[in-house]
Amino acid sequence: MSNNNEGSLEKNEQEELKIEMKRVEGEPTAAFKGASWSALLIGVTAYLIGLFNATMQLNEKGYYFAILVFGLYAAISLQKAVRDKDEGIPVTNIYYGISWLALVIAISLIAIGLYNASSITLSEKGFYAMAFALSLFAAITVQKNIRDTQRARERE
Repeated sequence: MSNNNEGSLEKNEQEELKIEMKRVEGEPTAAFKGASWSALLIGVTAYLIGLFNATMQLNEKGYYFAILVFGLYAAISLQKAVRDKDEGIPVTNIYYGISWLALVIAISLIAIGLYNASSITLSEKGFYAMAFALSLFAAITVQKNIRDTQRARERE
């Protein structure tokens, strides 16, 4: 008889764990969060591996690395500013404008750099452009997921 009680207790504990791990309404799914983080890691890793294996000079590698970091920061900053404005959180026009300007500058710098890079083949230029774009998009998505998760848990 005690075996039935123990089995029943274990089943109740498992059900409680499942209840605790349920997704809160408004929270992104685990699959979407995982896909976003994976895309970010793949994009940034591919870009950095490409830079590491490139035959360009160190100062050129530094230029492309700085553009990646600048672009990621600008994209996340812009996503936050847009989201804050949408939710009625005060955002100064100067911050909003600088966020847009920073992202436009980052994209322009990568485009100008790749266009003028005579030592890089066309396929490599495409690779860097796509890894950069994937990284920017994924950074925005990851930041959105973090914010959506936080907001959904605060409502709970």
